[in-house]
Amino acid sequence: MTKAAPVRRKRKNTAILTSVPYLAWMILFTLVPLAMVIWFAFTTVGGEFTFDNFMGVAKYGKVFFKSIYLSFIATAVCLLIGFPVGYLMSRMSEAGQRTMNMLIMLPMWMSFLLRTYAWMTLLEREGLINRFFGIFGIGPFDMINTQGAVVLGMVYNYLPFMIMPLHSIMIKIDRSIIEAAQDLGANGWNVLLKVLLPLSVPGIVTGVTMVFVPSVSTFIISRMLGGGTNLLIGDLIEQQFLGSVYNPNVGSAMSLILMVMVLLIMGVINHFDDGDMEGMLI
Repeated sequence: MTKAAPVRRKRKNTAILTSVPYLAWMILFTLVPLAMVIWFAFTTVGGEFTFDNFMGVAKYGKVFFKSIYLSFIATAVCLLIGFPVGYLMSRMSEAGQRTMNMLIMLPMWMSFLLRTYAWMTLLEREGLINRFFGIFGIGPFDMINTQGAVVLGMVYNYLPFMIMPLHSIMIKIDRSIIEAAQDLGANGWNVLLKVLLPLSVPGIVTGVTMVFVPSVSTFIISRMLGGGTNLLIGDLIEQQFLGSVYNPNVGSAMSLILMVMVLLIMGVINHFDDGDMEGMLI
């Protein structure tokens, strides 16, 4: 036996010991809750196996579709805003980048609930926005309790999750690459579509994931800004566990369906990400 063998064995044992807390955390707070959701989704109150819980979810198909639809819109708006903001931040000085990071993250230091309440005050018929329009003899408009208000709430609350990954990836793009493209005759659109966009794909995928997943499962935003007429998947799941309906079995079935849908969508997005990266490396 060589002298290196005990060293390798010691390193292996150390790696196992250091991974125990992480494995325990994953088992306790990820695998066990997931197993409970699966169990409740396929059983009745008495513990009998059934598919009826999923049949009960079928009547909420429109709510599932609306949730995905509004989440896609919010994610697209966040991308349209976050991409130029992330690029401009990446071209600032270090002091400017720190200042912008602080300004973007500053609202996150406040309660999520308070931020949403603030938008309720702004959007209601007697709110500040309608009062501003009233100065010019316009309005008042019905902005609260609409799908647009829900999307606005999603964009406002989750926009930092789009900007941060884009900024972190764009800051690594060497300016000489953009200058070389311009020297070769590429105009602004060509630089954007053929240089910046392909190189920013990892940040885009991360940002889309971080915005879409919480958007499609939100319930506070839709309840406060959308009223009772704009229920989303998160609202339905909450009602099954905390509302007067109280049916954890159907709620678990909804949660399981939502999880599968999100995994499928994220799988499609990651597939395109891998394809784009392969094209860049060829």
